[in-house]
Amino acid sequence: MTSTQTQRVLLAGGWQPAQASGTFQAENPATKTPLDEPYPISSWADCETALRAAEQAARQLRSTPPDTIAAFLRRYAERIEARTAELCETAHRETGYPVKPRLADVELPRTTAQLRQAADAARDGSWRLATIDTRSGIRSCYLPLGPICVFGPNNFPLAFGSISGGDFAAAIAAGNPVIAKANTSHPATTRIFAEEAQQAADESGLPSGTVQLIYRLSHADGERLVADPRVGATAYTGSRTAGLKLKAAADAAGTPIYLELSSVNPVVVLPGALAERADKIADEFTTSCLMGAGQFCTNPGLVLLLAGDTTERFIDGVNRRFGEAPAGVLLSKGVAGSLARSVGELAAAGAQVVTGGRPAEATGYRYANTLLRIGGREFLAQPHRLQTEAFGNASLLVVADDARQAADVLDALEGNLTGCVYSDTRGGDDPLYEQLVPHLRPRVGRLLNDKMPTGVAVSPAMNHGGPYPATGHPGFTAVGIPASLVRFAMLACYDNVRPHRLPPALADKNPNGRMWRLIDGAWTQADVVKS
Repeated sequence: MTSTQTQRVLLAGGWQPAQASGTFQAENPATKTPLDEPYPISSWADCETALRAAEQAARQLRSTPPDTIAAFLRRYAERIEARTAELCETAHRETGYPVKPRLADVELPRTTAQLRQAADAARDGSWRLATIDTRSGIRSCYLPLGPICVFGPNNFPLAFGSISGGDFAAAIAAGNPVIAKANTSHPATTRIFAEEAQQAADESGLPSGTVQLIYRLSHADGERLVADPRVGATAYTGSRTAGLKLKAAADAAGTPIYLELSSVNPVVVLPGALAERADKIADEFTTSCLMGAGQFCTNPGLVLLLAGDTTERFIDGVNRRFGEAPAGVLLSKGVAGSLARSVGELAAAGAQVVTGGRPAEATGYRYANTLLRIGGREFLAQPHRLQTEAFGNASLLVVADDARQAADVLDALEGNLTGCVYSDTRGGDDPLYEQLVPHLRPRVGRLLNDKMPTGVAVSPAMNHGGPYPATGHPGFTAVGIPASLVRFAMLACYDNVRPHRLPPALADKNPNGRMWRLIDGAWTQADVVKS
């Protein structure tokens, strides 16, 4: 049974009718048909309600025990798992992604795993980097920042969702309330998550307004929201155009904003690697580039090769594989249009279309698997245009004349999330590797060897970040707990403050016996010992 009643927003601890300026409907991209449920486009009145409730929740959360926050995150993960089938089926309708293996076997387990990792970090507390100097009487640690706005992307409805993903988990684990702005491509999926988040918050005894959800805003209200002085910080994942508008608004107000914007994720394939295993690399590249119709922020969108016969054979092999593989479903009409425009921009800048370059003749929003190529000299003539991100199942091959030109191409790259080098396993490419990697390393957040960049492991050592325009700041990661928590905290210093007025992390006694603290220059889990 379907409903035509406009869905409610989650504000101040309960579901209520939106103060709306209109409604919208999501679309099934596999069939190009609108889905039944209408969702509200909130006016500023909803933002004002959310901000007031979040401000009150933030005050209460500052004295909420970390174990309570951890209990919420764990209970939320359990509640999500109880609705796995419904969540995955709903996300399938809204994104076109297959229920299995993509949603049920990969993305949903990652979602709950990172919630549990965040719970562990909240309970342990070592992420606070408590530092105690007994001689000077000065102590410092990271404390919650305040209400956090999270804008989720279209391509990961579960693991990067505004009220379920890594930014949400990190913000909550750091002790902050979250105002989630759903991605309009998958509002029903986000609503289910919000239902379970609110139930888990109630069961765990978190303050009203700790988790809130708005589906859509006008651009002006979105910019006003991130600039509001009550907002501690914003996390945004999405297009560069929209992200930079939010950044301009937040920067003007002095409010922190963490952005994931665009990345072509260069892959350098050295000659020895091609001579050794060209077919294997072609298989790996094709799988990585076309997986999920290429709609990954770490999709390999640019491949750098050195001219030669083995390179030409490699290109022929990739061309064949691209032509044989079916074109996947794109997330929306907007994504399909953006991909077509980006491919057109690359071609207008001189790139040759090897295969594809047109909409696919199939049901739903699809674009033919597209491979383009250009010479190194031509790339260097227009490097900015030729780094246009073609978000989807497309990639540009850059064929350099020699190593020096390849180094120049790497120097011309903008900031990226990842960079990869394939080399001869027997060491034949080592001198060339040593020559080129110093040019690549400063351009990427994560450097890989001999593996495609598509996967982003939820590991404490992971950096899912990088220089602009991959992100808005190269010093932070959106994936990797506990490092991701620091984005949503402020460094709070206490100078000669009486012991009973210090936060638990800075007390003489270790608050849980597990927290690592830097005491008089040494990391320890011990209590402060006064001489």
